[in-house]
Amino acid sequence: MALFNVPQFIDIEDKIVGPLTAKQLGWLAIGGVIFLVLWGTVDTSTLIVTGVIDAAVFGAFAFYKPYNQPLFNFIMSSIYFSFRPRVYVWRRTYAKIGTMRRKPTKAVQENMNNKKSLNGERIIEISNILDQK
Repeated sequence: MALFNVPQFIDIEDKIVGPLTAKQLGWLAIGGVIFLVLWGTVDTSTLIVTGVIDAAVFGAFAFYKPYNQPLFNFIMSSIYFSFRPRVYVWRRTYAKIGTMRRKPTKAVQENMNNKKSLNGERIIEISNILDQK
């Protein structure tokens, strides 16, 4: 009989560098490359503003997970949702429902009127019975 090792954590990404996964490292590398390009092309005050924006955007792509999915997948899903046609399977029309309702029969009316009610004394009595058993 042959034994096979079954991986246990297949839904967790492998850590490549320290606590960073390959995707996180890739997003941070893209942000770093964009920052280096900006460093060579713009002046210092513009570099500071665009560098903060660059770090925030690519940091969010690397680490932020709304609804436990990567931010890139979340944004792409929202774009697909916005542009795909919607299919409505069933839509209730409330104007027709009012005409289709039937009045309850006499037996149902009597049953609704004869509902048992509990008062405080009856509840205490029932709790004492249950405590005794």
